[in-house]
Amino acid sequence: MPELEVICEDGPLLGVNKPSGLIAQGAPEGVVSLPDMVRDYLKKKYNKPGNVYLGIPHRLDRPVSGVTVFSRNSKCAARLSEQFAKRTVEKTYLAILESIPEKSSGRLENWIYRIPNESRVVIRDADSPGAKIARLRYRVLETSKKRALVEVDLETGRMHQIRVQFANIGCPVYADTKYGANSSMNDPNAIALHAFRMKLKHPVRYDDVIIEAPIPRSWNSLGF
Repeated sequence: MPELEVICEDGPLLGVNKPSGLIAQGAPEGVVSLPDMVRDYLKKKYNKPGNVYLGIPHRLDRPVSGVTVFSRNSKCAARLSEQFAKRTVEKTYLAILESIPEKSSGRLENWIYRIPNESRVVIRDADSPGAKIARLRYRVLETSKKRALVEVDLETGRMHQIRVQFANIGCPVYADTKYGANSSMNDPNAIALHAFRMKLKHPVRYDDVIIEAPIPRSWNSLGF
């Protein structure tokens, strides 16, 4: 089991660097999840017996790594959840793509539809029932061995939108076989998508807080 990497602890606000492959919420019995690790950390640090409250205002998909925030009390958890619901949290991702995009920077806009009873989305026409708009901006930071390292700023927060939108232009996220990638990583539950930076309002002081998570060491072997 990986060691918990705490990257921000500011009053009730806690930020950690989630490893790829670790379940962020709702793990089956006997499987360790990220909240389990955070609760264990809080128990030990603050010498708290019994159950420890942990607010979970958002989550990352299992194969994704990076910034994940929690709250140590319910009032602040509600304030953080409201920011995510209103989409005022600014999120920047880094991704390694299997192919290099034709344009070094750009904006992707698609209508995506979540397939019922499946953890997967597809791109549909704008007038398709249930389809929702997905927008992002990207820029290529580096290229290596026909791969590209891109920085992605989300304008919407749709399920799997980075993964399906880049796959749609022929540049799937490295190791993301669910969306057409041909590559793989050492961990079959990992893909090369990382929540690098998050900017939000502190739930008590209301000033801006920026949290950044170092990229996974495994990316070094991919040329980045």
